[in-house]
Amino acid sequence: MSDLVDVTMTVNGSEVAHRVPARTTLADFLRQTLELTGTHTGCEMGVCGACLVLLDGTVVHSCLTFAVQASGSAVETVEGLTERAVIADLQDAFHQRNSLQCGFCTPGMLMTAYSLLSQPGIPSRDEIRDALSGNYCRCTGYEAIVDAIETTARNRAAAKEEIDA
Repeated sequence: MSDLVDVTMTVNGSEVAHRVPARTTLADFLRQTLELTGTHTGCEMGVCGACLVLLDGTVVHSCLTFAVQASGSAVETVEGLTERAVIADLQDAFHQRNSLQCGFCTPGMLMTAYSLLSQPGIPSRDEIRDALSGNYCRCTGYEAIVDAIETTARNRAAAKEEIDA
């Protein structure tokens, strides 16, 4: 009896198919099998947010999701968002506000921010803090991260107004 399972999914726009142990987490599949190391593993209990990815457009903890559960789905990692340049302005704001520090939490923060900024309207600082409540950062104290996300939200809204005018 084999404990290997076939998984097929779209990762960052590319179809992938592999045979993996049944209990392989999506985080380990991304990091070890696909060598997409932007998805970090921290607590491995779904608490720190370092492993966040988009699964069919919804932010999920890849450390709590088995690869087989993602089979047939679309997965997007921080590398995918970067390659599509949809977070370039957000990454620049993180850099400008020195929100990076050690960088371990940054991919999860970017995934959370991307999801939040994909919603209509400009989130308040309290809404940004609430969205980030599932992401741990030991270096920054969060204010610079909140500033970077708020700045990006305001800049995007201003650019949209300019286009709509």
